[in-house]
Amino acid sequence: MPELAAHISSVPANQIREITEAAWNTPGAIVLSIGEPGFPLPRHILDAGIACLDRDETNYTPNAGLPALREAFAARQRERSGPGAPAVAADRVHIVAGAQQGLHLAMSLLLGPGDEILIPNPGYPTFAMTGRLLQAVPVEYPLYPEQDFEPQIEDVERLIGDRTRVLVLNSPSNPLGAVLSAQRTEELVDLARRHDLWIIADDCYEAFTFDVPHVSPAAFDSDVPGEARVFTSLTLSKTYGLTGLRIGALICPPGLEQLTNNIMEATVSCVASPSQYAALAALTGSQDYVVQAREHYRTNRDAASAVLRSLGIQFLDAQGAFYLWADVSHVSGGDVRTWTRTFLAESKVALAPGTAFGSIGEGWVRIALCGPTRDLLEGLSRLPQRLPAS
Repeated sequence: MPELAAHISSVPANQIREITEAAWNTPGAIVLSIGEPGFPLPRHILDAGIACLDRDETNYTPNAGLPALREAFAARQRERSGPGAPAVAADRVHIVAGAQQGLHLAMSLLLGPGDEILIPNPGYPTFAMTGRLLQAVPVEYPLYPEQDFEPQIEDVERLIGDRTRVLVLNSPSNPLGAVLSAQRTEELVDLARRHDLWIIADDCYEAFTFDVPHVSPAAFDSDVPGEARVFTSLTLSKTYGLTGLRIGALICPPGLEQLTNNIMEATVSCVASPSQYAALAALTGSQDYVVQAREHYRTNRDAASAVLRSLGIQFLDAQGAFYLWADVSHVSGGDVRTWTRTFLAESKVALAPGTAFGSIGEGWVRIALCGPTRDLLEGLSRLPQRLPAS
């Protein structure tokens, strides 16, 4: 048999999927390891996708997506960015098969073999996986507990070299639930400008912040072709619970519309039309789902935080997304990946190991807050208590 491409072996397994699939095969397991919204979809969203099939509108759409959907994403972005941010035109919006395809699309445009991409540690696993798939070199910038897991400008800047091309920013953060301040976001955009870097802004959880605003890096970008540098990745998987429909958007800087279109043709051609019509209904119809989901995640965050405090387990106060980042180093023995498998086998609770998100995640776990409150609290009650130091 011919050999596979040499770089493919450098793409690691996703530890989130590893523990989650083990949980799915464990009868009675409480699955807190994956971010899967659990609410029924609003009827108007389902009806829009079904109506598309009923009228047999199953042909190709334009590469970049239905014009009405592109405008709906652009309008949402303009509304949420505020009056001082560069305006987003619909022709910069490209409808993608979920945020992951959007990340791959952006990185395909920006990275060549051997180029470096700066990614957070801890950070979402596919930042590194996708970079390696494109034969680029992921370089991790640290997010330390003692700094509340906020990127420090000097830490990022010292990692920039001759081959650095891209800086990835993710706020609200998966796995941390941390939200970048407007000031730090602007400082990071200025850093990218000084070093002539592209920015990929993973804004997938932008709809879910608690008592703090979400400020996208795009708010500090230029709207002048040749000067703009921010790609913004959006998804409806989290915002509206459309994980299986695989639908999101990538907003490219002005001047790159046609090139982005060309790469869409070379990857997926276009997204399935029923998913696009469901997405259009989600964006333009009632937003009750989003409001209810946000309040559910806030309620679960507060309830889960109380359980962790009662057990003496330290955690990062989540300002956004729907995760808690908790320190289980008192029981994980320096190998949290193995400990989560043991905890699943013994307690029937699945937590995502912190090492799924980078080396700084050793001793930590990510807890998904999106399921039923009763299951969440029951699962966390099974965690071993952290006894006070004697």
